[in-house]
Amino acid sequence: MTRSRITALVVCTALIAGLIVSQPSSGLAQKQPTVGLVTINLQALFFNQVNQGAQDAANKNGVKLAIVNGNNDPAAQVSAVEDFVQQKVSAIVVLAIDVKGIVPALREAAKAKIPVIAIDALVEDPSVSTFIGTDNPGAGEQIGRFLVSYVNANMGGKATVGVVGALNSFIQNQRRDGFLKAVKASPGIKVVATVDGQNVQERALAAGENLVTANPSMNVIYATGEPAIIGSIAAVQSQNATRRIKIVGWDLAPQVIKAIDDGYVVGVVQQGPEEEGRQAVLAALKLSKGQTVPKKIFVPVAIVTKENVDKFRGMFK
Repeated sequence: MTRSRITALVVCTALIAGLIVSQPSSGLAQKQPTVGLVTINLQALFFNQVNQGAQDAANKNGVKLAIVNGNNDPAAQVSAVEDFVQQKVSAIVVLAIDVKGIVPALREAAKAKIPVIAIDALVEDPSVSTFIGTDNPGAGEQIGRFLVSYVNANMGGKATVGVVGALNSFIQNQRRDGFLKAVKASPGIKVVATVDGQNVQERALAAGENLVTANPSMNVIYATGEPAIIGSIAAVQSQNATRRIKIVGWDLAPQVIKAIDDGYVVGVVQQGPEEEGRQAVLAALKLSKGQTVPKKIFVPVAIVTKENVDKFRGMFK
């Protein structure tokens, strides 16, 4: 073979090799999906558990998860959604404080063809692709019916109830309304007042103390969320009323389990926050690929009492 032919063969082989090497694999060419999650606060264990479930699902499915703390501020949540739209994330997951105020930002996301997943708080708008969470009105009725049965069996069929709520929270208002609907069916149960803990533990404590001192005949508190129930427990303790007042409410925490053991918290709605977070990321991944998911995905709840609390202790070890 002549020198010129050898040279030409080498050059041709090198060009072919270069072409083969330069072709990226389809897997490497794909952009990693990014999901933006806007939460309410990082104080409540519930929201941290949602984040953990979402992060676990993201890690297992090659998704980048960006979490923004709304810090109990609806305006901050709106800004976070707007930022995610500008960043062109693959999907947005939101736990809305103000389910109406956040809608314009969510519509901007939908206009940019970014799927929106609502967790925990149902946002009634076409911009939202799916809702994942608890049937809050239904579970509110469920804990209300539990209280009616408890009062009939243990309190002679009569109770005076105060509510520690969070009037700035759409979902906690749903829980209150569902509960009130159930207890109104019992003529022996009287609801005397609702106070606003603002979904902050310290404010729920102060509101709970005011509720206890202003209503000396009250013997039941219904707390609509984790800060509310922890604040109510502290309020009852500070007023030396743990013998007089029973508490029902939402969301376990170490303080709540101890109060169940001590006998004055008698029933608690326990949600599945990690499962909500996990399902949200999986739905976001499907929607970002153009697949469909159900419009509503309800995660079941349990009523935790002294009889079944042992099953839940492992959550806090």
